[in-house]
Amino acid sequence: MVTGMVTRVARVLFTSCPAYGHVLPMLPLIRAAERAGHDVRVATGPDMVRPLSDRGLDVHAVGSTFQEAWSANQAVWADPAVPDEEKMMAGVVALFGTPALARLADLVAMTEEWRPDLVVHEVLESAGPLLARRLGVAGVVHGIGPMFPFYAQLTGPVGAAMGEPELWEQASSERAIDICPPALRPDDGPAPWPGAMPLRPSAGEPGPVPDRVADALAGDEPVAYFTLGTVKNTETSDFSTGLTALAAFDGVVIATTGRPIDPDELGAVPANVVLTEFVPQDAVLERADLVVSHSGSGTMLGGLAHGVPQVALPRGTDQPQNAALLARAGAGVVVEPEDYAVDTIDAAIRQVTGDPSYRAAAGLVREEIAAMPDADAVWAGLAVVG
Repeated sequence: MVTGMVTRVARVLFTSCPAYGHVLPMLPLIRAAERAGHDVRVATGPDMVRPLSDRGLDVHAVGSTFQEAWSANQAVWADPAVPDEEKMMAGVVALFGTPALARLADLVAMTEEWRPDLVVHEVLESAGPLLARRLGVAGVVHGIGPMFPFYAQLTGPVGAAMGEPELWEQASSERAIDICPPALRPDDGPAPWPGAMPLRPSAGEPGPVPDRVADALAGDEPVAYFTLGTVKNTETSDFSTGLTALAAFDGVVIATTGRPIDPDELGAVPANVVLTEFVPQDAVLERADLVVSHSGSGTMLGGLAHGVPQVALPRGTDQPQNAALLARAGAGVVVEPEDYAVDTIDAAIRQVTGDPSYRAAAGLVREEIAAMPDADAVWAGLAVVG
């Protein structure tokens, strides 16, 4: 059990599946552990090593890339031999089960020379609790957004499919950290970690901003931030549809593709759009008047940390649930996947920008987030045993 204050220099391992939305929410606690003087390592898939090492972290590649896991998930959904009622669970195993076993094997090898005193893992990183159990050290599960009841419903079957039937028993017994503000906490079932410690979510760390984006942010026009994330954003036509809908926005639109895109694929880009592959989102969110996004947890919570009202365009995974919670809080409007079109997105944008109640509701969530403990306070509440 993890209790009390850290009183000695410890080895702390943070591990995650290799996706921005899973690793980046842990950055505030990683930084807090570093500030406290501990020996901190981050372990994730090889495709996330460069983005994290560029942030000055001690990163170690374990397991496979996210693209390999995503391809396996897509193969499940395309396989006619897999019954429809089994595709969801088989896809989850392909994304978060089988790859976790590969990460676990590499983590075990790594810890033969560098044995951590504490393992902190994001909520869908199954290798984390398994490693903590094998080493006999404390484990902490770190939220990446709302702590949905379905985590409990998924983790047991995933563990069984992995040959680790005690996975949920181990994960559910760990201390947990919840980055979701009260207004967005799910109420459709028991919380998987009812005693979770709240931690203020971050809108992201500072970083270099492309000159054309910096120039746009320095102006006086209203700013909209448009992104479809870094995972379920493979359809260029979807991105073009969003850009077209934002052509009528009375201001400048900062649009991030999340991946390399040939400009010719997009066709004519509206004159009010500044297009880039990536930008540190906090630089945009602190200036933004509107967020139009896939409603991934990092973007949704980052926007709300600055009190920005939103139009949610959920694509899949947990995004529909995030979007529903955003709408329940009154801080945004949802355009469902089946309604994704220029006219419906434009109407949602006009609704959110034309009704001050959305900004007021987003402001209330911002106040909740500001009242949550920061990472240094949360780290001070953790201790390494042994």
